[in-house]
Amino acid sequence: MGQTAQNIGIIGGGQLAWMMGPAAKKLGLRLIIQTPHPSDPAVAIADGLELGAVADATITAALAKQCNVISFENEFIDLPALQKLAQQGTGFYPQLRCLAPLLDKYDQRRYCQQLGLPSPRFTTLESEADLGQLDKRAASIGFPIALKTRRHGYDGQGTFILKSLEQVKTTWAQLTYQPVLLEAFVPFERELAVMVARSQDGKVAVYPVVESQQINQVCRRVIAPAAVGEAVVQQVNHIATQLVTKLDVVGIFGIELFLTADGQVLINEIAPRTHNSGHYTLDACFTSQFEQQLRAVSGLPLGSADMKCAQAVMINLLGFETATSDYQEHQNSLAALANAHLYWYGKQESRPGRKLGHITLTLDRIHSRDELNQLINQVESHWYPADNA
Repeated sequence: MGQTAQNIGIIGGGQLAWMMGPAAKKLGLRLIIQTPHPSDPAVAIADGLELGAVADATITAALAKQCNVISFENEFIDLPALQKLAQQGTGFYPQLRCLAPLLDKYDQRRYCQQLGLPSPRFTTLESEADLGQLDKRAASIGFPIALKTRRHGYDGQGTFILKSLEQVKTTWAQLTYQPVLLEAFVPFERELAVMVARSQDGKVAVYPVVESQQINQVCRRVIAPAAVGEAVVQQVNHIATQLVTKLDVVGIFGIELFLTADGQVLINEIAPRTHNSGHYTLDACFTSQFEQQLRAVSGLPLGSADMKCAQAVMINLLGFETATSDYQEHQNSLAALANAHLYWYGKQESRPGRKLGHITLTLDRIHSRDELNQLINQVESHWYPADNA
């Protein structure tokens, strides 16, 4: 194992980078952040700052001069430009060769297929020249069908669930015939997720399998651990371990999954970074996902991914209006709840669906579904107006 890196560059300055701050201080690491705006959340915890677009490799070159290694908060990068920096000696974790098959959703599906990891049926449309193939390719998938833009989608953006060929044609035209992924809509019983980390010496740490609940294709809640049987846990653990081992990657990944009614697990999407579904780890696990990422990329041993409480519920605080507000009364009300841990991201502008913060409840016993629903409703009543609940 190499010498511990003391200066860690992070490309991206949103809330994921912001939540690395306490872990960096704990581990004695300095974070140098590349981000576009001085108001971005991670600026508040940065030990150094390079202001510029996430995809601007000239800014990353300046970042590299201050760092032992560079990691990522998001994947909206210019990979070819970063590869030129890597050839000049800049170190990246996850390695750029590991990001290459994952940044494009179609490439990601093909890579999982090569590894034999279970995924929905899929195909692609590359450009307007494929219009003549649209009928045939859609028929090979069947309806309903999920149409996804291949790059830069998050929080449900660029994802459309369509029920007819006409809807596919209209939606793709509205997207100006950019490359899209077509895949089978999975009639899932529930959605699952898992965080998995791999160190420089090949050790793997898999976090508990969690259930994620989506509203309007944006994660609203996470329940840890998921109430699933051991066979499902083993499927998820196998997928997670196989993926990071075959990639030979260093870093942490979030994997979103579908659980079907007959107990089969299918990969939904892979995020090569910390992930919203892992926020519960800040309070419910011995090692948070953010500390784990820093441990992996700096050459430190991985920490325990085990939970230190019986159960946890994470609830996203999503914008419900367009406004400029810090919602201080809402924050005070939420922070006063029993067993509650509030994280407010410091964003100055609210808009519907924007992630403004989250709250985690740490519980000392396993609660029933009804009990969890009551707890969730109680928390959300302190945040969402009655007509947005």
